[in-house]
Amino acid sequence: MSVDASPADRFKQFRPASPASNGNGVLSASPASVKAAHRLRLNPTSDHEPDSYEDLQSQLDFSPMLFSSLERYLPPPLLTLSRDAKVDYMRDILLRYSPEGERTRVLRHREYRQKILANYKPLHRELYTMHAASFFVPSFLRALKENTEESFRSIITEPSPGIYVFEMLQSRACAMLLSEVESFERWVHDTNFRIMRPNTMNKYGVVLDDFGLETMLARMMDDFVRPIARVFFPEVGGSTLDSHHGFVVEYGMDRDVELGFHVDDSEVTLNVCLGEQFSGGELFFRGVRCDKHVNSETQSEESFDYSHSPGHAILHRGRHRHGARATTSGHRANLILWCRSSSVFRELRKYQTDFSSWCGECLRTKRARHQLSLASTKLELMKRERRAS
Repeated sequence: MSVDASPADRFKQFRPASPASNGNGVLSASPASVKAAHRLRLNPTSDHEPDSYEDLQSQLDFSPMLFSSLERYLPPPLLTLSRDAKVDYMRDILLRYSPEGERTRVLRHREYRQKILANYKPLHRELYTMHAASFFVPSFLRALKENTEESFRSIITEPSPGIYVFEMLQSRACAMLLSEVESFERWVHDTNFRIMRPNTMNKYGVVLDDFGLETMLARMMDDFVRPIARVFFPEVGGSTLDSHHGFVVEYGMDRDVELGFHVDDSEVTLNVCLGEQFSGGELFFRGVRCDKHVNSETQSEESFDYSHSPGHAILHRGRHRHGARATTSGHRANLILWCRSSSVFRELRKYQTDFSSWCGECLRTKRARHQLSLASTKLELMKRERRAS
């Protein structure tokens, strides 16, 4: 596929199941099926530390991390209730707005994960707890500790609008993660276990959440991605990221070679190169688009190419159209973390028609209408002046 995809080109998109909303950013089902009190707040209680629900995984219909994320959105009087009471409250909401087919899918996926966790033995257990000092580079940790826009900009470059690049992972962390992925793939091969791939486009790679790294990745999103996204991507839910999909993709002559033009199923995407030795594989970006304009033409100023460097991360909106050129030699692996604002931004987006705060084509259309309106007003004033004279 040409890197400058036209509207006629096939365009890959990943879409989640869409829960219901009451139109005010509050998760709920229809008034007839849900008690009026059973709803979540629009904004989270930022200073509240939610409970852990990991020990209830076998009893829950949804991911334990989802319950931890949603707890911050509970009405304040409920935050002091017992964990069981909070579970009942949140489960009632989730079960009512989630389609039956989606609940079935979640249950089957949970069983699938349980089979893996019961049989796969982790190679690097320290990876699953992620000690920040031995995982991230010092400059990244210092910027996160200060937690200001100035500290973030001191380590980040913005080579193209909305694309942020910075050094993130130590080489040891990259090597450990690659080693764990290789260990898991050997187990898959030796046991003939059929695994789910990261998405519909990659035939190689593994979903990290499926073999025990869900908690680690949730912490990475909460503590190390969301503070940055809050500053640079507030218009797409950067401050309310509450769920994720984490995986490693692999490219090479005996793996996936390239990746077609697409958008991600995320509000914010973190992409970190883990290595190893390779040539090619550059990412190409072609502008941010909403659903309506996803196949619109690329403007010259929206074109940007990025070359990977091990340990370095690139952070961008999930709706930023992109793809990967062919890896011409060697082997390249990348950690991908799709970060989502499922309980706020995605609910609000369903009731919006103007996305000019982040969609390039919406903004151009809005500006064109404004210019047309100004021209029309000017013309009308000129006509009035001629009639008056």
